[in-house]
Amino acid sequence: MRHPTPDPVGPGQESVWDYPRPPRVEPVRGTVTITLGGERIVATKGALRVLETSHPPVYYLPIADFVPGALTRAPGASFCEFKGAARYLDVHGGGRTVPGAAWNYPNPEPGYEELADRVAVYAQEMDECTVAGEVVTPQPGRFYGGWITAQVVGPFKGIAGSMGW
Repeated sequence: MRHPTPDPVGPGQESVWDYPRPPRVEPVRGTVTITLGGERIVATKGALRVLETSHPPVYYLPIADFVPGALTRAPGASFCEFKGAARYLDVHGGGRTVPGAAWNYPNPEPGYEELADRVAVYAQEMDECTVAGEVVTPQPGRFYGGWITAQVVGPFKGIAGSMGW
């Protein structure tokens, strides 16, 4: 299936249609935060983002930067053809628990070793996620974990009719 026409790119923006496949890992400038249940459960300057064609970036934050008790093992697993086997985590904050709202790759495939001690979180399940002070919009769909900022333009995988992209 053919992908859609990319949205116009403005100054300082990047198109997800210019992202590579297989995905690329790169450092994030600025602080990334997550708030759940009114509690800031992480604020880090050590985030990485994974860029993959048609997807907004997925942000991977150091597990060690989360407040104690914010992440616990959850049932379930999945597999990424590039990054390898993922495990899921429950996310806790401010008296709330969101089951399976985070994942990581404890033993990632070659080329993705930097992700081993980091976790990605579904933004739609949190009170708020920010990148460099900007509140993110979650990637459409329940399966994907990308974070949309003003820096990236789509259209994004996850919208209706995008399954074959």
